[in-house]
Order: sequence, then structure tokens, then C-alpha cells
Amino acid sequence: MKIGVVGCAGRMGQMLVREIAATPGCTLAGGTERVGGPTLGKDIGVLAGLEPLGVVAIDDAAALFAEADAVIDFTSPEASVRHAALAAQSQTVLVIGTTGIGPAQQEPIAQAATHTPIVQSPNMSLGVNLLLALVEQVGRALGDEYDIDILEMHHRNKVDAPSGTALGLGRAAAAGRGVALEDVWQKVRDGHTGVRPRGEIGFATLRGGDVIGDHTVVFAAEGERVELTHKASGRQIYAKGAVRAALWANDKQPGLYSMKDVLGM
Repeated sequence: MKIGVVGCAGRMGQMLVREIAATPGCTLAGGTERVGGPTLGKDIGVLAGLEPLGVVAIDDAAALFAEADAVIDFTSPEASVRHAALAAQSQTVLVIGTTGIGPAQQEPIAQAATHTPIVQSPNMSLGVNLLLALVEQVGRALGDEYDIDILEMHHRNKVDAPSGTALGLGRAAAAGRGVALEDVWQKVRDGHTGVRPRGEIGFATLRGGDVIGDHTVVFAAEGERVELTHKASGRQIYAKGAVRAALWANDKQPGLYSMKDVLGM
């Protein structure tokens, strides 16, 4: 399977290149970088710390989508919308790991998925996606006498909060309870907040150092507390999950899929 990478010279892009090169059944179709960037024309393998792969970074995303069987995207919400349109046009598999995508940006992505398979997840880690399934299960099993809070910590350079993974965990808990997260979430607590409403799902955000990603979902009731935690010690887990998603989607019908589909959950 020929897999391309948008943003191939970035930290995540380099990891994806290395993962594609190391995965049986995959070959690197190419990669893009921003117009006028210093890495254009350079061998993508060398940029990722590998031996030359004979493929250079370009600034033409449409050409990459035309060449690839699948493209992996960990860029920005605005760029992911553009890439979804290109994927639909060329009927190329698209794997989106971009976080911070809002409802208005999600709509054109969902529309593009009517023409090609798109796998989208706020976190491509296999462990995190197992956690998502467990959180939904526990949310379904425990009533609203259990308060739910989601604590997440990331490095100081992360620009969105709560993290996409934290919001995904919140949605999983809400789905288990049969409610919409937007109807019950509390993203910020400050000052005199009063008594906590029954059924609320709260978020707490920590930023600092070089933490890759820690997430804990707390179910707290009178007399006991259940905590489900995932801690990432390396970003390569996201690359592994994304490449696995691309391989899985290769023979699928058009549609918007998640890592739960990839993992058969």
C-alpha cells in the first residue's frame, strides 16, 4: 500500500515516515511541506533520519493524493478540511489524527467520507482507543451517582485545551450514559462554583514540561472511586496506530470510521 504523509518534515511526520518504512506491506508514496519551506526538494527518508528513500518533499497536496493509496494527516483543522476534499476527489483513503476540529470543520469532513474511506480519531494510540471503549462501558454500568472527571496533562507547547483525547473520553462517558457531552460538560471551574450538579462531566487541564500525554477518567461516588488511566511515553504509538488504520481502510467502502472500527470494538 502506497501511503503519503502531509507535513512530512514535522515531528509527527518524521515518525510516520519511519513507521511506514518499517511496516511490511507499506511503501512511502510521498510527502508534502508548506509552500516555500526549507525542506522542499529534500529526500523524505533523510529528513526522518533514515537512508534515502528516493522520494522528495513537495508542496502539491493534490499531486500526493493522486499518487497515494492512503494519506495520513496530523496537521491543523483547516488543513484537514482541505485534505478531506482532496481525498474525496481522488477517492484516496485518509487517516486524520488532527485535534481541535470543531463542528463547522467536521461537517465537510463527514461529507467527504461519503466518497472515500476516512478514519478519524482524536488519538491514534491503540491503548487510548481501548480506554475509550472501557470508559463507555463503565459509564453505562455506573449510574449518575458516580461523578465523572477527566484529568489530562500535556507538554507546555500544546495549544488546545482540553485535549482532543480528553474530549473523546468525555464523549465516550456521555455515550455510556446516553447523553450528549455538550449538555453536561464543565470545562472550567473557578471561584465559588456551588454544589456540583448531578450528571456533570468535568475536565481538568495541566500543561508543563515535555509530557507527551497523560489521561485519567475518574468515576467517584460515596465510599469508592474508579480510575482508568493511560500514559504515553513515546509519540511513536500514534504513528503505529495511524499506519494500522490506513492498512485497515484499504478495502473499505466510503464512510467515516474511528479507531474503534479499526480495532473491531
